[in-house]
Amino acid sequence: MRVENLTLTNFNNREYQVDTYALEPNPELVEQKRPLAIVVPGGSFNHLSKREGEPVALAFNNQGFNSVVMEYNLVQDPGKIYPDAGLDVLSTVKYFRDHADEYQLDKDKILTVGFSAGGHVVSVANNMALNKNYQTKYDFDKTDVLPNKTILGYPLIDIKKIGFPIPENQKAKMPVEEDILDSALGVTRETPDTFIFQAWDDPVVLIGNSIEYIDALNKNKVSTEAHLFNHGYHGFSLARHNVETKGQDWQDNPHAAHWFNLAMEWLKNEWGELCEA
Repeated sequence: MRVENLTLTNFNNREYQVDTYALEPNPELVEQKRPLAIVVPGGSFNHLSKREGEPVALAFNNQGFNSVVMEYNLVQDPGKIYPDAGLDVLSTVKYFRDHADEYQLDKDKILTVGFSAGGHVVSVANNMALNKNYQTKYDFDKTDVLPNKTILGYPLIDIKKIGFPIPENQKAKMPVEEDILDSALGVTRETPDTFIFQAWDDPVVLIGNSIEYIDALNKNKVSTEAHLFNHGYHGFSLARHNVETKGQDWQDNPHAAHWFNLAMEWLKNEWGELCEA
């Protein structure tokens, strides 16, 4: 496997980091070009959850994907979280489309995967990609930056729908634009087909986030698959024992862990058979 840490520059000239996990070329495969999963971890905008980064990327590698774990602007970084966090996603999509041959990628099979706060970043990025004001201001074409599919795991959609108060020292970093505060407001018919999963009893990102976003996708006739598990709380990642945090045994949840295989079935139904690992 080819593992790299890259420093990229987004459309606003901000530098950020991505870790790449590219499988070795295999000339015996029927399909040589691989899909790409761009994994965007959560972490309440003040850190990046390691459990939602590399382990998820490697799970996609095991299914024949190349993968990327992307950092984005946090509250402790210079400037506000947005627009840079969203532009980080769009710049990452464009970079790997531009370098598809180098990484043996199918540029029409680029998937963004956002967890929790990362789900907000990914969904806002999709809106930015389709917004003519952002296209003009940051000089990009939507065909270069819009992913082909999106997976959202217990995603923050409306920043007002969280189960705890935003710390006073972070409020100034939060967006004020209504369609960024609530990314469901920016959904259009062109929003990428989306797979969503969350636990009904999530006390951190309230279940209304997923329900509102599903409703927006439905109203705009965007093809969607959603799985709302009855138990799972928040931040369960792959919901497997090997990504369980000490003292939080609820994160090992075989039922909620089905989300990953369900997502792979969804992708195969959408894209056909994927590359073998």
